[in-house]
Amino acid sequence: MKLKPMADNVLLKQHEAAETTVSGIILATANKEKPAIYEVVSVGPGTKDVTMTVAVGDRVVVSKFVGTDITLDKVDYKFVKQDEILAVVTD
Repeated sequence: MKLKPMADNVLLKQHEAAETTVSGIILATANKEKPAIYEVVSVGPGTKDVTMTVAVGDRVVVSKFVGTDITLDKVDYKFVKQDEILAVVTD
């Protein structure tokens, strides 16, 4: 099953954080807070007033309590409006 965002909605998937440090130390996963970085999975077409500026594959930062969470095929996703995205992560 696929999800296609409408209007200025963006579908995000949680970006997996590294569970080991550079030196190889394994980090505990208990009580670990989810990072606020997500990967853009799909982007709506925009609206007459909103031109979409994010693209599939972008890594973005969003606030903790924004958007709508959904689980599809045992994968967690988040729907947000484009204006709820705070930044695009670049290397």
